[in-house]
Amino acid sequence: MTLSSPLQHVPTILLTSAGRAWSGLSADFIHIPRGRVHVPGGEMHRLGMHFGPPVKADCQCGGRRSRRVQKAGDIDIVPAGVDGAWEDDADCRILRVSLAPSLIARVAGEMGRDLAQGGLRPQMQVRDTRLEAIGWAIKADLEAEIPSDPLYIDLLANALAVRLIETAAGGAQVEGRTAPKLSARQLRTLTEYIETRLDQKLHLAELAAVAGLSATRLKMLFKNSTGLPVHQYVLRRRVEHVRALMTTTRMAASEIAVAAGFAHQSHMAATMRRLLGLTPGDIARSAERN
Repeated sequence: MTLSSPLQHVPTILLTSAGRAWSGLSADFIHIPRGRVHVPGGEMHRLGMHFGPPVKADCQCGGRRSRRVQKAGDIDIVPAGVDGAWEDDADCRILRVSLAPSLIARVAGEMGRDLAQGGLRPQMQVRDTRLEAIGWAIKADLEAEIPSDPLYIDLLANALAVRLIETAAGGAQVEGRTAPKLSARQLRTLTEYIETRLDQKLHLAELAAVAGLSATRLKMLFKNSTGLPVHQYVLRRRVEHVRALMTTTRMAASEIAVAAGFAHQSHMAATMRRLLGLTPGDIARSAERN
C-alpha cells in the first residue's frame, strides 16, 4: 500500500467517498507514482488493495520487511499507529480503505473477541476472497453516480470489520449446524419498522436497536431468517412500494421516488430495472391496460 509523503510525488485521487456521508469507513481509489514513500502511523486502521498490472514492491511495516511482486487483489493491512514505507518499481493503483478503531472494537465486542489479547497486526500481501469481495463492492460504489443507501455502507463497514477480526485471529468463527434466526417477534417488529419508514434513510445500528441485538448479530440473523441481507430486503420492499403506489394512486413519479426512499426518480428507475427488469414506465403502462 503506497500513500502520500511530503517528499514524494502526490498521488492522484481518482474516486473518493468524501461527500457521500459514509459512516464507519472511508475510501479512496488512487493512482500512485513509482518510487518510495514513508507513511506515518495514523488514527485509523488502513487497508490497501492493489488493482491493475503487477509491480515489484519493497515494503517495511511494523518492523517487518517484505519484498514481493504485488498483484491485483493483494491486500496490506496496517493497524492504527503503525508506520511504514513502500517502494514500487512502477506506477500503480490501489483502493485505500480506512476504518475507525472504535468500529473494530465495537464489532469485536459483539463477536465476543478480546482484541486486547491480540488485536490487529500488520499483514502484507494478504490473499482473502472475502476481503477482496468487500473491496470490489466498495470500489463499485465509489464508481456509481448514485450513492448507495446508507444501510448498505453500514453493512459493508460491519462485514469488513468482522473479516479483519477473523483474519487477525487466524480464521473465521464456526457456526453450529442449525443456523440461528430472529424470533418471530423480532422479525415482525423489524419488518413493521422498515415498512413504516421506507421513505427514510435507515442505518444498521438503528435496526439493531429495534431488534435488541448487536449490529453484527442482526446482520447474520436477518439473512438466516429472510434469505436476504437486510439492505437487499429494504431495497426490495421499496421497489414493491413503488409498484403499489404506481398502480393505486395518481402520484407523479418524482413524488413516488421520494415516498419510497429513493434519492430521485432516476435512482428509483435504475433500481427497479436492476431488481425487476422493469421500468416505472413499464409498470404504469401495464396498470393502464388493466
